[in-house]
Amino acid sequence: MKTGAVIVAAGMSSRMGAFKPMLKVGSISTIRRIIFTLQQAGADPVVVVTGNRADILEKHVSKMGVICLRNPEYASTQMLDSAKIGFRYLLCECGQVLFTPVDIPLFTVQTAETLMASGADVAIPLYGDQEGHPLLISTGLLPGVLQYEGENGLRGALDCSRAQLRRIPVEDEGVLFDADTPEDFQNLLSWHNAQLLHPQVKIELAREEIFLTPDAALLLRLIDRTESVRTACRQMNLSYSKGWTILNQMEKQLDYSVVVRHPGGMGGGHTSLSDKGRWLLRCYDQMVRESNQAVKEIYQQIFKKTKD
Repeated sequence: MKTGAVIVAAGMSSRMGAFKPMLKVGSISTIRRIIFTLQQAGADPVVVVTGNRADILEKHVSKMGVICLRNPEYASTQMLDSAKIGFRYLLCECGQVLFTPVDIPLFTVQTAETLMASGADVAIPLYGDQEGHPLLISTGLLPGVLQYEGENGLRGALDCSRAQLRRIPVEDEGVLFDADTPEDFQNLLSWHNAQLLHPQVKIELAREEIFLTPDAALLLRLIDRTESVRTACRQMNLSYSKGWTILNQMEKQLDYSVVVRHPGGMGGGHTSLSDKGRWLLRCYDQMVRESNQAVKEIYQQIFKKTKD
């Protein structure tokens, strides 16, 4: 089952006195660590909901293959309102969603994978007797969550859904870490360093020149969804001119059109993927999935053997 993810990073960070998403945990920022973890677990797409200092944060994660959506009312709304923006986007994209606020940066890949494999409508990691993050939510419950207007946040929305909540014990103290004070970050460091080692594969296609990269594939994916190059570029924090440069380079190398330009009329113009563009994207995505799985298995075999 396809799993997406929502990271809420729109808040004011008032308790920390600093900008939480970009505070360092070890050598990388909180937001990047969460993104790495979710992507390693296989979550795709990963949506980051921004608000406070959105321009800076979106630039900070612009090369990570995530989708950035903004909550323009972040200063006067609650975390659930930001979460709803991400949930609404993923409603028809996947079968289940991992959700976490940005201040829980050190849950492990294994925890995320365990939740994803649970098959539960709602799965909550349990360390000792305490519930943590991320949460796993079936997209079948999201329409009810989106309609909820109560005062008890996401948990209140899930309680109203009457779905059975499955609490899954994990040996992962990181599901509880809430970095609300600078001292918390000192406690996170020892956990952080042990979780960094992993294989990272970047698949690119080339003819005379490289024309299809992870960023270019994301651009195609977003154009297919939004039918707008401008909107797709904005969600990637990519300039509009750069987006068209990528598309033109791709078409030059392939000798066929990957997008179809529809001239404006009463309803305005739009851009969609051509049939060949969709075929190209499907093949690329399949190659990435199978390559990542193969490399993961090879990595486990080689490094486990070396360690033993």
